[in-house]
Formats: sequence, structure tokens, C-alpha cells
Amino acid sequence: MIVGLALLVCGLGLAQAQVAAPAVALKPAQLALVINDDEPNSVEIGEYYRQQRNVPAENVVHVRIPDRPRKLDAEQFRLLKEQIDAKLGPHIEAVLMVWTAPYAVECNSITSAYTLGFDSAVCATPCGPAKVNPYFNTTTPHPHAEHGMRLAMLMPTDSVEQAKALIGRGVVSGFSTPAANAWYLTTSETARNSRAPFYPRAAVIPTRKLTIRRANADLIENEKDIMIYQTGMARVAKLETLQFLPGALADSLTSFGGDLLGNTQMSSLRWLEAGATASYGTVSEPCNYWQKFPQPTVLLSHYLRGVSAIEAYWRSVAWPAQGVFIGEPLAAPYRR
Repeated sequence: MIVGLALLVCGLGLAQAQVAAPAVALKPAQLALVINDDEPNSVEIGEYYRQQRNVPAENVVHVRIPDRPRKLDAEQFRLLKEQIDAKLGPHIEAVLMVWTAPYAVECNSITSAYTLGFDSAVCATPCGPAKVNPYFNTTTPHPHAEHGMRLAMLMPTDSVEQAKALIGRGVVSGFSTPAANAWYLTTSETARNSRAPFYPRAAVIPTRKLTIRRANADLIENEKDIMIYQTGMARVAKLETLQFLPGALADSLTSFGGDLLGNTQMSSLRWLEAGATASYGTVSEPCNYWQKFPQPTVLLSHYLRGVSAIEAYWRSVAWPAQGVFIGEPLAAPYRR
């Protein structure tokens, strides 16, 4: 079935996204880089990224976080955020933290604590609602000016080689729009299918050269040209057999994907290692509220309008307090 882009979200109520007009994506001059001078990989990767993306040197903030802790307490984070914010001009709309850890602030993710403020209430009741994201499903190109929030993402630094490959995928994504597939899986892990009702229907979108595919399956294997892969599994198998396109977004609805260095469930880092360009996962038990994970039609419709990965992901999560955004923020394969 062939449909127009605007029909992707037809009939989904709250999930509807405005997709009619092309969007203006985040520019390098609006992005700040935060580099941990106590981590050599952060220093090397941060400077490499700055050069590859032509981020102005004055947008770089240097901090010191010794020993790469996985988690900060609220006071440690407050001091870190004050140090970062003091160096940023009003034109900065987003922040890339160039490190793998820390990725949590108590039960919050560090990206959400930075963007929306630390949400202590969700730590008392982690299986309850979280702070509402005012940027959810909006079309504003200026989140800081209009909502007082700067979008945040982490760029993992455990491997310089893998980080440079990730950056390369993000940069290349802006040069062409290849024929691609978007995969949405309803799995045997029933509790992790809470966002399946929001999957876009199977369709072909000729203007974006995108085929939307849905499956009742726990995995896909040996598939190529993947731009989107969203599923619900504690561990996603056969990632090594897949071919992701530059700019690909991939994530799973599961409790601890954002515990990047943990081993309870599959870390969201595995998506990037498999070739995705950005991902998302929760750092503490969120239960299976769809609002705490990327909403599929909102994510897809905004990405197809041409915004960057960081904008599309941030617009797709209604309650992001517990979720960490990772990857290359400026990737925009549908930029016009």
C-alpha cells in the first residue's frame, strides 16, 4: 500500500504529529560539546567530532569527572550542570556530552536531568508517571528559547574507533536519501509491546523512499537498508546480521537498556555497535509505560520531516526522566 507522509499518524489521537511541512534541523553552531578532561577518549573524540561537524570552538565546554562513575547524586549533578550552563550562550539549543559514563543521576538519566531538571519524584515512585516533556511532538526549532530546555545526548567513548565510525555515519547521513526500511516488531514478550498500538501501518512512502514493515516476531535476521528498528525485548538477537543505514535509529522497550555498562538486560550501546546512529534506553525501572519510551509514529514522522536525530528522539518521548539518549545528534538523513 502506498500512502503519503501525512497519513502516517492518521487516527492516532495524541500520537498525531505535524508532518506536512519540511522542518529546519539543528545546526552545528547551536550545539555545545561537553568534554571530560579526565578521560583521554573524551578529549580525542570530542575534538574529532568538533572538526567533523564544524562546531565552533567557543561551543566547547571542558569539565572534570574523575573515575567515570556510572551514576551521580543530585548534588554532584547540580554542580556539573551549573559549570556547563555558565559557559553557554543563549544560541545553544542542544548539548552533546562526550562520554559513556556517567549516564545516570540517581534514578534519572543524565540527559533528561540536564534537559528537564532532576525529577526526584520519579525516584520515589519509579513505576509512576514522570515529569512531562513540553517538547513532546512539537515542531519548534528553538527548544531553549521557547521551552527553556536544551536537548541533551551522550556520545559513547569506550572505543575511539567505534566513536569515529559513529560520527562518520552521522555525517554521511546528510548527503543522500537512500531506499530504506523501517521495522516494527510485536514480540513474544507481551509486557514489552505496550507501544505496539502506535506502530505505523505497513506502507510505502515514495517521497522518502521508505518501506514500513511490521512483524510478529522476536527478531529480524539478515535484513539490509534499515533506517528504523523498534521492538520490545530484554535482549535483541541477531543484530550482527543486520545492515543499518547511516542515520538509523534503533531501540527496544525494556527496563534497563539505558544502564549502558550494566548486564541485567541488553545495553542500548549494542545498537550503536551494530551500526545504528542513535538510540535510547531507560536507566532505572520504568515499568512499561509507552510514555517513557520513543513513541513510534511521532519519532518516524518528525525524522522524515528532516529534523536531526536528537530532535526527533526528544520529540518522541512524553516522560523521558528515566531515559538516556545516545548517539550522533546531528544525523539527519531526511534533511532538505
